[in-house]
Amino acid sequence: MLCWGNASYGQLGLGGIDEEIVTEPRRCDFFLNKNVRDVGCGRRHTVFVLDDGTVYTCGCSDLGQLGHDKGRTKPVQVGALDAQNIVAVSCGDSHTLALNDKGQVYSWGLAADGQIGVSGVEEFIRVPRNIKSLSEIQIVQVACGYHHSLALSKVSEVYAWGQNRYGQLGLGYDLKKESSPKQIKSLSGIPFLQIAAGGAHSFALTLSGAIFGWGRNKFGQLGLNDEADRYVPALLKSLRSQKIVYISCGEDHTAALTKEGGVFTFGAGGYGQLGHNSTNHEINPRKVFELMGSIVTQIACGRQHTLAFVPSSGRIYAFGLGGHGQLGSGSSCNRKSPFTVKGCWLSYSDFIQLPNNAEECYCVKKIFAGGDQSFAHYFNVQNCFPPEDFRICNHSRQICTVK
Repeated sequence: MLCWGNASYGQLGLGGIDEEIVTEPRRCDFFLNKNVRDVGCGRRHTVFVLDDGTVYTCGCSDLGQLGHDKGRTKPVQVGALDAQNIVAVSCGDSHTLALNDKGQVYSWGLAADGQIGVSGVEEFIRVPRNIKSLSEIQIVQVACGYHHSLALSKVSEVYAWGQNRYGQLGLGYDLKKESSPKQIKSLSGIPFLQIAAGGAHSFALTLSGAIFGWGRNKFGQLGLNDEADRYVPALLKSLRSQKIVYISCGEDHTAALTKEGGVFTFGAGGYGQLGHNSTNHEINPRKVFELMGSIVTQIACGRQHTLAFVPSSGRIYAFGLGGHGQLGSGSSCNRKSPFTVKGCWLSYSDFIQLPNNAEECYCVKKIFAGGDQSFAHYFNVQNCFPPEDFRICNHSRQICTVK
């Protein structure tokens, strides 16, 4: 695992290092010879799931978001989840959701807005709890906004809970917050491929590529050609012809990946996080032209930065806020258009021809971003497969469909 960005709370998992920021990818020795299944990045904490279903966390723990009381600068196992085989995680500002292989959801951290889905608890909880109201429902995906949460069930029902100040729950105007998961009835009967959540905005993407968005829209992050918040899901029509297959959300911006490997971004652009060589906000989805000519297969949004992975060269591109080193460019400058993350990156085809003792080159498996931190899970030469492609369905995390 390579990591870079804000290290001031230990959220990179590098141990007690002196630097507050890491400006270029650094190897995290904790993960040597371990396979990582998923990574969730919160504002100041990080959660890792290994292939054996165990969960490790590091970073800030002042609101219980690590799920344990132990050290915070190196990843420490969340003992309360020992008996669970966790397959996916997502992090909000200060809360975490974990999904097990049976479709049950566990949550911990800040609870003040109901975002952990367990009613009647104190301000935060330090030990993961099962969300009992979802226990009869098989969940296949979870997504955390800063103070709200989403879940997608096996039968394509979308559930939402937590803060609703901007309509991010999609449940209408009347609620200020909701501490128990509630189904978004207006999305009933639609086959969904993916759910995604930003700071205070939410998306659901259908199998056919239609996009529904709701919540905060102050910067145009819903892509609806205006800046009005939405309290119920609204159809994003401008990308209808593009066949969108994956969505990632930052604090106030959104990135969408097409079947052809193109990237569209919209929303807040003040730090260059949209990649259009400007700091303008965009209320309509706009193609990142500097990535054209390259097929992008993975995207990941941090708080105010964006990563894109191009397998033909093996390179990761970054743009947006760089003040905490999260762009991996070797400096803390912002970048308004895609810039290569530092490192000896190789494509899969070049990498498998290397001798077994080649140590300094990396073949990316999967990229992750959130908060002001970035991660790249890489292969070693002896155990190398083609990198993940977000345009191809992961069937274990999909709804039921008729073949």
